Amino acid sequence: MSARQRIDQQPGFVLHSYPYRETSLIVEVFSRDHGRIGLVAKGARRPMSQLRGVLMAFQPLLIDWSGGGEMKTLVRAEWQGGQPLLGGQALLCAYYLNELLMRLLPREDPHPVLFRAYGDALRALAAGEGQEVILRRFELALLQELGYGLQLDSDADGAPVRPELRYAYIIERGAVPLDEYGIDDPSVVAGRVLLDMARGDFREPETLAGAKALMRRLIQHYLGGQVLQSRRVFTELFAFPGDPS
Repeated sequence: MSARQRIDQQPGFVLHSYPYRETSLIVEVFSRDHGRIGLVAKGARRPMSQLRGVLMAFQPLLIDWSGGGEMKTLVRAEWQGGQPLLGGQALLCAYYLNELLMRLLPREDPHPVLFRAYGDALRALAAGEGQEVILRRFELALLQELGYGLQLDSDADGAPVRPELRYAYIIERGAVPLDEYGIDDPSVVAGRVLLDMARGDFREPETLAGAKALMRRLIQHYLGGQVLQSRRVFTELFAFPGDPS
């Protein structure tokens, strides 16, 4: 962005915030048209600040900011409503989504499709839909948007995946028929699971379990050794059904 640029009425969500100096905040925002943006919210911690109570995670906002460089200045934020507050395991799932975006999404890299997927995931969590399915669909959308999309309906050589076969899913290559890889390789996944994932169909327990294992390997790989703090929280507080990390 050029210096002095002003952005008005940009849809966005707060991903993370932390204190800055005596009365301000640093706010990481996921915006629809500008991607992840770092903002300085001056005076946001003052008792009479109009920003107090507005800069909440998981709530749709309209955001104005200005400036150039890595950090912009937050000018205004308006709550848009329509998103119920999250609690319990749904809230922890949402924190997991935010942590993935914070760690994997570069700043100022627009991803409007991923922005919609994120909003859809929050609404589905608030509605009490199946958490594992929500997480797997978002993970697939995230990797697709970052250029790491999975090749699920054809193998590494371009042949159609066969549901009755088992495959080793090799990162950066794709699905390899099992006769080329050892039976005990941890990357083994059923062809039926790959095809279900390609269709976004997670109704079968085998598909949910296989998708969870595959996505865990892929996410850990692209995190490059970074540890997800949300996993530690899940482990301490819940026997988490999705164990997303």
